Amino acid sequence: MTELKCTAKHCIHNADNYCCKGRIQVEGSDADVQEETCCGSFDERRDGAFCNVEEHPDRHLEVRCDAANCIYNQDLVCHADRIDIHGPSAHTTERTECATFQKR
Repeated sequence: MTELKCTAKHCIHNADNYCCKGRIQVEGSDADVQEETCCGSFDERRDGAFCNVEEHPDRHLEVRCDAANCIYNQDLVCHADRIDIHGPSAHTTERTECATFQKR
């Protein structure tokens, strides 16, 4: 599994820059640069909402990936040792990106 760090602090799955979701989906099937990717698993944290108490932040997750042009994508799974999801001010999926993306 990939080590995932996430700066999308407005995502309900984010706790201390790690993800509580267990598995995420990176989107951007035609991406040529990291700005054309996004975290499809992003869900905006609304006022008063907290990470699910049944879920705990995890440093290592399964990362499904649609970015076919990324060197780390093998059979729609990310095989990078580490992935960074960037979006510290994101309130929507489109404002996040996979900062680890590297074009083939």
